[in-house]
Amino acid sequence: MFGAVIARLRDWQRRRVLARHAIAEADWQRTLDALPMLDRLDADELARLRERVTLFLHHKHFIGAQGLAVSAEMALLIAAQACLPILNLDIDDYRGWRSIVVYPRAFVVELDEADEAGVVHQQWQERAGEAWEQGAVILSWEDICADLEHGGYSVVIHELAHKLDMQSGGPNGFPPLHADMPVREWTAAMQGAFDALNAALERGDDTAIDPYAAEEPGEFFAVVSEHFFLDPALLHGAFPQVYSQLARYYRQDPLRRPPSPSPPRGSAR
Repeated sequence: MFGAVIARLRDWQRRRVLARHAIAEADWQRTLDALPMLDRLDADELARLRERVTLFLHHKHFIGAQGLAVSAEMALLIAAQACLPILNLDIDDYRGWRSIVVYPRAFVVELDEADEAGVVHQQWQERAGEAWEQGAVILSWEDICADLEHGGYSVVIHELAHKLDMQSGGPNGFPPLHADMPVREWTAAMQGAFDALNAALERGDDTAIDPYAAEEPGEFFAVVSEHFFLDPALLHGAFPQVYSQLARYYRQDPLRRPPSPSPPRGSAR
């Protein structure tokens, strides 16, 4: 009974946010025009996405770094991409963190890595995005714009996939699965594809999906999530079992949607 009361209260709060913070039609249409990845969504899906985005913008705090001013238009563009993976999930799947930090361009992070002798070396690495467990999502605005210009990638989807993955602990490629998803099937599909990708790269073969997916299981999940939403046919052709598992996890099947009215874009970053 107590759970039902909490659910009704949460529903009331969400409806209140949706009524008070509705996205202006002109702003929403401008966002749709800028995101070809949304072209194949039907009217019901777009309405549901708009609700998710409204809630996301209400609950998350955008912070500009290095003097960057994050406009309402920029925040909306990021939020629409961030909410595509949870279109048929729940906004609470992004619970436990609040901040999105946006840099003007790729940012540099310091890493400590130990060599074979156990000596720790400091290294500096340039990144387009980063997700912290129980912390912020960090994004490069320049890379977000480049992804939209060239197509095939989305640093926003990539980092938010990490956030979904982190619900079950560290980013290990094993997000909390739905009750109807056998763990053994997920593991067989993901581990099999991850191993096949690494074997292909060791042979020097060209790979259909971004080679960065071979870095570690967490990166594999984030990269194949990008492909799932941006180029589902490519992912299905390369790893059909991975596609099937993602369709069950995200509760979406992009290949069943009608073809986009827009011509496909290239995949070069």
